[in-house]
Amino acid sequence: MNPIVLGATPLNECSRCEGLWVDIRSFEKICAEREQQSVVLGVASRAPTQGVRETSKVKYVPCPDCSQLMNRINFARCSGVIVDICKGHGTWFDRDELSRIVAFIRGGGLEAARERDKAELREEQRRLLEQQAAAETRVSTHFRRAMDDDRRIPAIAAARGLLKFLMD
Repeated sequence: MNPIVLGATPLNECSRCEGLWVDIRSFEKICAEREQQSVVLGVASRAPTQGVRETSKVKYVPCPDCSQLMNRINFARCSGVIVDICKGHGTWFDRDELSRIVAFIRGGGLEAARERDKAELREEQRRLLEQQAAAETRVSTHFRRAMDDDRRIPAIAAARGLLKFLMD
């Protein structure tokens, strides 16, 4: 891989497949800064598209830093761009994937995904609170029944004693 600098961001590029290896910090910078996004989009628009071979076979690739197989994920769970991630080191982008992600971010996709995730978390929290309230109600009802049983037991014992006395 060849080290390159995209704007102010250092990356590594595979000269054979034109894929990019981006470390965690650099990718966070690209995601957060519009200036870096503009550089990525500018480079992508100038990149030649001839000679790129599409493949439908899924292939897990090793991390360039630790050699462990990386996980394949759909960026932001909804972008439609499947990238290879090593949680400890960075992300591998096949040709044009980084520019597609930047376009997704600039189109509001990342914010929409975050809002969707927040809504899902709020719904999960609401559901858990309902379950907790239902459990507390069950415990309270069980406790009341147990208290009622405790009050009945002496009365039953007294009645049993009276019946035994009367029958003797």
